[in-house]
Order: sequence, then C-alpha cells, then structure tokens
Amino acid sequence: MSKLGVVLPFHGFAGREFIALAQGAETRGYDTAWAAEASGADALMTLALIASHTSRLRVACGVVPIQTRTPIVLAMAATTLGHVAPGRVALGVGVSSPIIVGQWHGLPFRKPLQHMRETVQVLRLALSGERVNFEGEFYRIKNFRLSLPSTPVRIYLGALGPKMLELAGEVADGVLLNWLAPETVAASIGHIEAGARRAGRSLGDFEIAAFVRTCVTDEPAAARQWLARDITGYAIVDSYAAFFRSSGFTAEVDAVNVAWKAGDRAGAVTRVSPRVLDGLGVIGSAEFCRERVAQFAKAGLTMPVIMPFSPDADPRPSLLRTIRSFP
Repeated sequence: MSKLGVVLPFHGFAGREFIALAQGAETRGYDTAWAAEASGADALMTLALIASHTSRLRVACGVVPIQTRTPIVLAMAATTLGHVAPGRVALGVGVSSPIIVGQWHGLPFRKPLQHMRETVQVLRLALSGERVNFEGEFYRIKNFRLSLPSTPVRIYLGALGPKMLELAGEVADGVLLNWLAPETVAASIGHIEAGARRAGRSLGDFEIAAFVRTCVTDEPAAARQWLARDITGYAIVDSYAAFFRSSGFTAEVDAVNVAWKAGDRAGAVTRVSPRVLDGLGVIGSAEFCRERVAQFAKAGLTMPVIMPFSPDADPRPSLLRTIRSFP
C-alpha cells in the first residue's frame, strides 16, 4: 500500500495521552499525522505538540482556512514548525465555507479561487526567506521578511471542485481530498493533472492525500448512523452538495436537502442511503477496513488518511482500536 496518514483526535486525548497517541502512530509506521481545524483544537498548535514529541512522523494541516490567518502569519507558523521538525512539515490551506468564515469568524467570504491563488503566491515568497512585496486584490504587502532562517515547507491545498483541483495541480506541492469513494478518485486526479499540464509541471512528487472516515468495529449499525449524520451536515452545504452530486449521489443529496429545508432533521439523516455510506466511509472489521483503504490507494491516492471516528459515549477505546488496526 502507499503511505498512510492519520488524523490524531485531540478531543479526549489531551496532554500526555495525546503525546503517547502521536508517538504510538510513529511507532506503528504512519507516515504523516494530520490535524484538522473547525471549532475545536487549533491545528497548528496541535501539530507543534506532535512534532516536538516525535522524530520521524511528518505533520500536516488538514486544513486551516486562509481567511482566518494572513499568509504572513501562516508563513511564520509554518517556519516555526519547520525549525521544530525540519523537513517534516506540510502546510495545508483551504477556503473553508461561508458558515465558518462568515458566521463564526465574521469575515468576508468571496472569490475563493483568487483568494487561494494569492495566498499561495504570498506564502511562496515569504517562505523563501526573501523580502516580500506583493500587490493583489486580497493582499498588499510591503517589505516583509522572515527573521527566522527559512526551512523547507510543503504547501497542500484542500480541494473539492474542478477549479480548485486544477489550481492545486498548478501551484501546490500536494492536495487533500475529502469525502471520496475509490471510484471517484480518478476524476479528481484528472483535474489535478490538467492544472499541472497548464503550468508545465510534473506531478512526480505531488502528494495526493484524502481523508477516509474509518471505524473498526464489531457493531457497525451505530457507526453507520453516526456517519449518516456526518454526511448530512455536509450535504446541506452547497459546495459539498454539488460535489456529492458529481460523485453520483444526486438523488440522495436532493432528498436530504428537501427534508432538511422542511425542518425534518431526523428524516434528512435517513435519506443517506446504504450505497452512500458504503462509498464515503469504511466501517467493519480490521481486515475489511484495511482492504477497503487499500482500494483508495489502488485508485491513485499517494496517501490515504485514516480519519477515525466513533459513535460511542466514550470514544477513546474505539478510536484507539481503529488507529492501531493500521498500517
């Protein structure tokens, strides 16, 4: 199988338990520890904790919104991480959503593609260690220069739709995909390749990673219900709804949204069909989960990322079981 990544859950494993979790992931042979960010733990602080207590494990954001930190702040954070873990850092950035950016942070959400392009341009300039002077629509920067020596930092884009996937192929070192079935990986890779061709780039060392929501369990019913609720929360967001439709789940997405808009939250969850659950999640025995994740690698991912989840009131035993079932 290709390299494996893992999302290490901070909630429930704070302090020394989380450090032990990270060290255990390194011992098991995971390539990269990923930290997501929405309304819980800060991704960059989480990665700093992981990086400072491991020696081989790479670390990557999956992802931080570009609207909530300037690219200069992101460059300083990534450079700091690079000094803690030389050669082991990837900065994953994404455009997030109008709910997170607009409602939660009170910031404008507009022209995400242009915003991302400028962010990567400024990041490249700042991370080079050279003086940054930049005039764009979103950023106007004069005479900034990192005072820390520059360190190698890879830039990954969180990408969903065709245009962002093409931009990733054009300007990034890797991409983080989300909510894929193995059967839809090839379509995303095609868009990445198109962007790379346009820029005259090779994808020889380009990372193609994707979160794979996984639960190793002997009682799949509860896990499938949890996954259905999670999918519902994404299916009511326009960008994800469009992506799910392009993946062949039009009928289910439309049914979820009809029920949701009618105020039938519980009914919306029931509209997530078994074929959607089977396509977008990995639930079952350790052997089954390993075989299913291997299908993602065969489909073209260079790094499936185990994103463990648990429906249990105390999720820790289940999460540990899933993490320890790989690689």
